[in-house]
Amino acid sequence: MISTVFQFTRRKVIYFLLLSPAGLVAQKLGDDERSAAMTHLYVSRMKFLDSIAGLSPEQLAFKAGPDRWSIAECAEHITLSEDLIFKMAERALAVPAAKREPAVYLRVDQQILKSMVNRDKKGKAPEALKPSNKWKTMDAMIADFKERRKKTIEWVERTDADVRGHALPHPEFKELDAFQWVLLLSAHTERHTLQILEVRAEETFPKK
Repeated sequence: MISTVFQFTRRKVIYFLLLSPAGLVAQKLGDDERSAAMTHLYVSRMKFLDSIAGLSPEQLAFKAGPDRWSIAECAEHITLSEDLIFKMAERALAVPAAKREPAVYLRVDQQILKSMVNRDKKGKAPEALKPSNKWKTMDAMIADFKERRKKTIEWVERTDADVRGHALPHPEFKELDAFQWVLLLSAHTERHTLQILEVRAEETFPKK
């Protein structure tokens, strides 16, 4: 009798957990997801810093055309984005939870990483992310970027939040969950690092 009551009670609890938005089973990061995201964040960080290392003021300021960004402007855009995009992940966690299918969000993960590095597709930076010489020196900007990226990586390493269950709209990907906003952040860094390399490959790029 006790066993029958226990089984009924357990089924009822599970039933209400599945029905109640507040009781949705948290979709936390798996070890593979966490490891892959941290690796991507480390690699995109390394590629970016390597792309600007040892450049002269003339090289940093060089523009291939009047409507093109310099390397310094690309670097500032990357650094500005680090906080703004991460805040979208935090904002996503603040919206009500909803059940999201792994087959769907895992496919979007791959779309983010693939689409963001496609330099054939051009976009327009929002006003908040347009370069404006916010930092007095490149060293100061790099220091800020490193500190911000460190916090992002630590968040991925430690978070126990329901990062898959909360999402915000995105103009290209329809909606991104909290984890995907972090993937977007890293892929965005990689995208504009490629832009920096394009500037460096220009024939008229200063030799020193």
